[in-house]
Amino acid sequence: MLSNVLLERKIYASEEHRMMRDMIQDFISNDIVDQNDQWEKDGMVSRAVWERAGSLGLLCIDMPTQYGGSGLDFSYSSLLIEELAKKGFSGPGFSLHSDIVAPYLLNHGTEAQKLQYLPVMASGNLITAIGMTEPNCGSDLKAIRTTAVDKGDHYVVKGQKTFITNGYLCDMAVVAVKTNPGTEKEGVSLLIMESKWDGFEKGIPFKKIGMKAQDTCELFFDNVKVPKENLLGKEGEGFKIMMQELARERLTVAVTAIGNAEGALMDTIDYTSTRTAFKKPIAAFQNTQFKLAECATKLQVHQAFIDRCIQMVPTHELTAESASMAKYSATEMCGVVVDECLQLFGGYGYMWDYPIARMYADNRVARIYAGTNEIMKLLIARGLFKELFLQMKNDRKKDKN
Repeated sequence: MLSNVLLERKIYASEEHRMMRDMIQDFISNDIVDQNDQWEKDGMVSRAVWERAGSLGLLCIDMPTQYGGSGLDFSYSSLLIEELAKKGFSGPGFSLHSDIVAPYLLNHGTEAQKLQYLPVMASGNLITAIGMTEPNCGSDLKAIRTTAVDKGDHYVVKGQKTFITNGYLCDMAVVAVKTNPGTEKEGVSLLIMESKWDGFEKGIPFKKIGMKAQDTCELFFDNVKVPKENLLGKEGEGFKIMMQELARERLTVAVTAIGNAEGALMDTIDYTSTRTAFKKPIAAFQNTQFKLAECATKLQVHQAFIDRCIQMVPTHELTAESASMAKYSATEMCGVVVDECLQLFGGYGYMWDYPIARMYADNRVARIYAGTNEIMKLLIARGLFKELFLQMKNDRKKDKN
């Protein structure tokens, strides 16, 4: 039965995964369900839910225990992502914190940086964001304008970021900046910046079509002094680091899409089994059966590929191309499935009180953030024609010489 699809997947079949799922579901019932309406009105979740998640070990799940994490593999993180997505909750922004920011620190931070930030991140007492996108710079990360001027023992950062998830609540952000601006050594670097520092300002949370409980805002840097020891990785290697870490970020978007699609499908099966038209359940009509059969098939096929990608994360085998395929295809699939399911809810599907309406609004942005799906296709194509593009690049160099 579809309701057992998640249980049948091998990556979540262990007793440990079942125990984790039970804990997550209890957490959702006890700490999220009754708060969600208020969070949507506020445009952000409470800090209390972050602290509660930290106390349960639901943050930084696959970080090593010496840094406050649970020391589990990524499949436990993906399980949390899917369980939240199945219920149609847009907040809290746990995944960005645990599955994007934390790996940046673990993989590229100094020992001092890891010890300073990862344990308090795992506790939920420090909320994080990542600052890449700017008003005039989306997927083209080399075009960022935020600058960090070297002042000896510190940088002075000036600029702006936008569409920042967890931006309003964040205590710390990993920010992409241009170091040595206007010189031959100009390059993209990453800085760990704390929101309590002078000159670090936050904009009012955006009012969005969906993701209403997830705070998203602008960040402003007015001559913020950043200690040199807060440089993440080496100066000028920020773009390289971002390219390495974006694969996991894009996979988390795909995992969310899988959860959304499964939740939509399960809710629609329940609804069409009890809602009647012309004196019989809507599920008794062949059109309903065929539509849901198509959706279930799309979901199952994508689950198989996403599960394979999830298993590649701990072994560092997930490639940029595979992550791009997962993100592009899963989010497109989710859009189709949620749309079909909403149609079967009829007028009720358009009402915000129904999770299917939230899923419909929330999922749309998945085809935009973490790199648009058009960019995903470009990255996939580059992988397919890698040798050709390399030859063309070499030919251009010869022509210049």
